[in-house]
Amino acid sequence: VQLVESGGGSVQAGGSLRLSCAAPGYRYDTYCMGWFRQAPGKGREGVAQIGRYGESTYTDAVKGRFTIARDNAKNTVYLQMNNLKPEDTAVYYCAADRWLWRASFVLSDYSLWGQGTQVTVS
Repeated sequence: VQLVESGGGSVQAGGSLRLSCAAPGYRYDTYCMGWFRQAPGKGREGVAQIGRYGESTYTDAVKGRFTIARDNAKNTVYLQMNNLKPEDTAVYYCAADRWLWRASFVLSDYSLWGQGTQVTVS
């Protein structure tokens, strides 16, 4: 299974971007999905997670600004990012795991990862 992220880019502070994560040709509706990010010189951190039934979890830094959603018919998960700040600049990664049944931003809990998409906020 390959996860493919898209939608990254450069935006001014206060702007918005929507990231997409697709799993072409594979049903992932039974998977827990997450978005992570890695800023230059920092470790990878969890941003948002969505469970099989649509339950979502966010890190405190993005609550009220980011929204995670999934469209199982399109095998796609989205991360809508509003009111972006320079500190949101990072490479954003999509992750998935079939056997994860709890809220988690632990990297090793996710078995599938995408290649990442760059988000730059100036």
